[in-house]
Amino acid sequence: MTSDASSGSLVKALLPESEMPTHWYNIQADLPEPMAPHLHPGTKEPLGPEDLAPLFPMALIEQEVATERYVEIPEAVQEIYRLWRPAPLIRARRLEKALGTSARIYYKYEGTSPVGSHKPNTAVAQAYYNAAEGITKLTTETGAGQWGASLAFAGQAFGIEVEVWQVKASFESKPYRRMLMETFGASVHPSPSDLTESGRAMLAKDPDTPGSLGMAVSEAVEVAAGDPEARYSLGSVLNHVCLHQTVIGEEAIKQLAMFGEGAPDYLYGCAGGGSNLAGLAFPFIRENLAGAETTIVAVEPSACPSLTEGEFRYDHGDVAGLTPLMKMYTLGQDFVPDPIHSGGLRYHGMAPLVSHVKHLGLIDSMAVDQNVAFEAGVEFAKAEGVVPAPESTHAIAGALDKAREHTGPAGTGPSIVIGLSGHGFLDLPAYQSFVRGELG
Repeated sequence: MTSDASSGSLVKALLPESEMPTHWYNIQADLPEPMAPHLHPGTKEPLGPEDLAPLFPMALIEQEVATERYVEIPEAVQEIYRLWRPAPLIRARRLEKALGTSARIYYKYEGTSPVGSHKPNTAVAQAYYNAAEGITKLTTETGAGQWGASLAFAGQAFGIEVEVWQVKASFESKPYRRMLMETFGASVHPSPSDLTESGRAMLAKDPDTPGSLGMAVSEAVEVAAGDPEARYSLGSVLNHVCLHQTVIGEEAIKQLAMFGEGAPDYLYGCAGGGSNLAGLAFPFIRENLAGAETTIVAVEPSACPSLTEGEFRYDHGDVAGLTPLMKMYTLGQDFVPDPIHSGGLRYHGMAPLVSHVKHLGLIDSMAVDQNVAFEAGVEFAKAEGVVPAPESTHAIAGALDKAREHTGPAGTGPSIVIGLSGHGFLDLPAYQSFVRGELG
């Protein structure tokens, strides 16, 4: 879609606090077909609220199955959101020039949050709802550490103890994320650990395993289920997590209008568990269902290609089979991906809602090798001055491929939006490995 935006000089669209979304968008209200229900891991029957009560507060259980189009954001959550929201939408003019493209490239930057990623959008909400029901402890898993750090930050904001199982490969390669979690008061364990029955079984099977998100989920769920004072908190995959992230896309739609843009031609987001992609894409899918024509592309690592190579079927979200069965694109609950640096994308399955919209043909997908992703990340950093999280470099790689297809006068090509889920300041050892040619 051509636009007069290319003739302007605006680089950064900043919404006033008064324009921050006051409601989350629930895509389930607008889908042409409802998604398949989650199933009980034992009975294989659709889950009821009582089945999830040992793990989640009732408010989140209700959001998991909500059908209303918008869910109001509690004022206490909005108050903390205002520390960094609305987040900026930035026109990547220097990148456009470096590429020699006619495309107009924008990135929605979530790295301005207190922990440097999009994860607090749901961590704050989950901590709030748990605190409101008197919960004093939360357990969780984390890959790269963005989620664990976000929940640790949110937990201290609402007076909740947080215990984290971090995938061993990331625990060892990303010590600063662990330090950040501990600074906020969380306790952190490498997963699999000898602290849980499921962890001990995994170590007995493979003492040298690098771990996986599925393994860490099993440990965190086991501890929460066995402690009446604790609940489990998940940083991606589930419907209520995707719901909380939609503040990203809702802001981006308003900010594109500030640039004189309508619906973008292309939108690229990285995809691991699916929450970042959902947060940016779901409001744009709503616009597509109403007549817009944005091509939405989920970009995942070739080392863990659930959307591009997985099967669309029911599967567990964890290795031990403690979680509900969810219909999703999956590589299998036992799949252990290579210990790539994009720890947040090393998940065997994809969020059921993201999987559902993919199955309905509402989004496309592609897979990118980690060296290609880091090459795109370095190119982006040199042009824009922002070092992207390794996860986000996948979305950037997909977008750069599309931008290079379009040459001609600056600003006359298609509009492209990239979801930049966070910064990579604590991932610099991974960039160093790439620069030195040491990545596999």
